Amino acid sequence: MSTLGPVLVDLLPKLLVASVAAFALALLSAVAGFGGGVLLLPVFTALFGLRAAIPILTLTQLSSNGSRIWFNRSELRWSPIGWFALGAIPCAVVGGLLLAHAPLSPLKRLLGAFLIAVVIWRRLRPEPRKPPEPAFGAVGAVSGLGSALLGSVGPLTAPFFLALGLTRGAYIGTAAASALTMHFTKIATYGAGELLTAQVLLFGIALTPASLLGTWAGKKIVGCISDHLFVLLVEIGLIVAGVIFLLGL
Repeated sequence: MSTLGPVLVDLLPKLLVASVAAFALALLSAVAGFGGGVLLLPVFTALFGLRAAIPILTLTQLSSNGSRIWFNRSELRWSPIGWFALGAIPCAVVGGLLLAHAPLSPLKRLLGAFLIAVVIWRRLRPEPRKPPEPAFGAVGAVSGLGSALLGSVGPLTAPFFLALGLTRGAYIGTAAASALTMHFTKIATYGAGELLTAQVLLFGIALTPASLLGTWAGKKIVGCISDHLFVLLVEIGLIVAGVIFLLGL
């Protein structure tokens, strides 16, 4: 017990910074449906190092996504969620096991280029063909692998859910429920790979209140904006996330 006090004092500034970031970016995720994880990853990496940041981020996303599901539960689309989970769960296991050894920088830059290309493509084709719901199995597979390795690839799934015609509560809740299936899988896999240390669990639990409060505030905002503005915010988020990944932040 004599060493516990100084350790907690040393961790307190990190927890304070991480809590403010978790609140702000949970609010962003509740408005745009994604973005919090992508922008939190550089903050958590600076505070904890990349290998610890990804499991801490995943624990934070459990509460953030769970609360988005709850606040939008009446608008969920279950069929794409089911197909997504079918691909995401096994690939999240593979990605979680590879995390300790995989070269992450090239993957992040590839994802960044893809996200920017998606926004350009959406602008050139403002009414894309609606994807068949079984295609979300492939979307889930790529997302599960990428999320386990990079911490968050929420922007990767956004264009596909938007192409289904989902907006606001239906989009935010359905995307969050899909993501939650792979986050649970990642946590179990990180535990098996001994990445869930006591400090990781401590920060994951401590950041939960900030994430919940941010999601609640974001839900209040999203009810006040139009569908057009909502889609525009999502596309801006895709560009920002793409630039962050390209820069390797």
